[in-house]
Amino acid sequence: MGLLDKLRGELVDIIEWIDDDRHTLVWRFPRYQNEIKNGAQLIVRPGQLAVFVHRGQIGDVFEPGNYTLKSDNLPILSTLQGWKYGFNSPFRSEVYFVSTRQITDLKWGTPNPIMLRDADFGPIRLRAFGTYALKATEPKALLKELVGTDSVVEADEVSELMRSIIMTAFTDMLGESKIAALDLAAHYREMSEQLRKLVCERVDDEYGLDVPQLFIVNISFPEDVEKALDTRTKMGVIGDMNKFQQYQMGEALTTAAANPSGGAGEGIGLGMGFAMATNVAQGLGRAMPGMGAAPPPPPADAWHVAVGGQTQGPFTSTQIVEGIASGQVNAGTLLWSAAVGNWTPLLQIPQFATRLAPPPPPPAPAPPR
Repeated sequence: MGLLDKLRGELVDIIEWIDDDRHTLVWRFPRYQNEIKNGAQLIVRPGQLAVFVHRGQIGDVFEPGNYTLKSDNLPILSTLQGWKYGFNSPFRSEVYFVSTRQITDLKWGTPNPIMLRDADFGPIRLRAFGTYALKATEPKALLKELVGTDSVVEADEVSELMRSIIMTAFTDMLGESKIAALDLAAHYREMSEQLRKLVCERVDDEYGLDVPQLFIVNISFPEDVEKALDTRTKMGVIGDMNKFQQYQMGEALTTAAANPSGGAGEGIGLGMGFAMATNVAQGLGRAMPGMGAAPPPPPADAWHVAVGGQTQGPFTSTQIVEGIASGQVNAGTLLWSAAVGNWTPLLQIPQFATRLAPPPPPPAPAPPR
């Protein structure tokens, strides 16, 4: 340090901290060789505490106010330095200013999903995030446990520690609450307050900190679970699935009719034709109360049809024959059944090949000239 700084340290007798950063927890007053004059002025502003430290031992603590430093208002420091009859010469001591204001807009969240056992879904994973506020309440504990010899301590330097403590408390609370995952959103307020108290119990005495505010902003499922829940909700909104399928068939037929030349229209027509035939048969069975439900076709008579690169079915032999008659199935259509074992063109299956119409004769030759 230069001569000018030395002279400034000897001449300046005002100790104060003008805090223009709202995220600073602790700041050490810079003074050449830590020398403080007898009668120096100490200014502690609202939202601050001043702590004197002599050779690693914490001395007197001053609350907001304006003080003239003398031996009578430095009893602990006087004992540490052995001032039996006061002092006239400069003394050496470090002065730390501790901010007691709330530091807000701090964030916490789960770095990884939390595994839980839910009554509705079984084992699930949950994520959560929120905000909290931090405040220093016990400067001596704060200086001993977190500050050490640092000249400045920002809130960001303790945020990792706070996030770990919050996440541990949150996991414990969530496991003990036994609240169903779908009901968690209705308990955010009470859970936030319970979590704040748990965190305060772990930081107040040990680190001299307080968490005056803590909020759970959101608890969410992983993306794949949310998609499954959306599908489940849609099914609940749809209600009668048979009516919904009939609606879809009508929409698909309208789309196919608008594009009669596309291969997709033929595939949709075939699939929808079979499905409608099946629905009509089922409807007739329900309409005749004196008759029992029609028995399912034997496994050997179950046929699958390849349409547009997708498998349709199973269909009965009767439905295949109806498809041949309506022109929805032709000689090149691929069929599969357990009896055949492979995808086979309809023309190569005897029971259906005989149903095909004979090919039209070739055009007659032109008459000779």
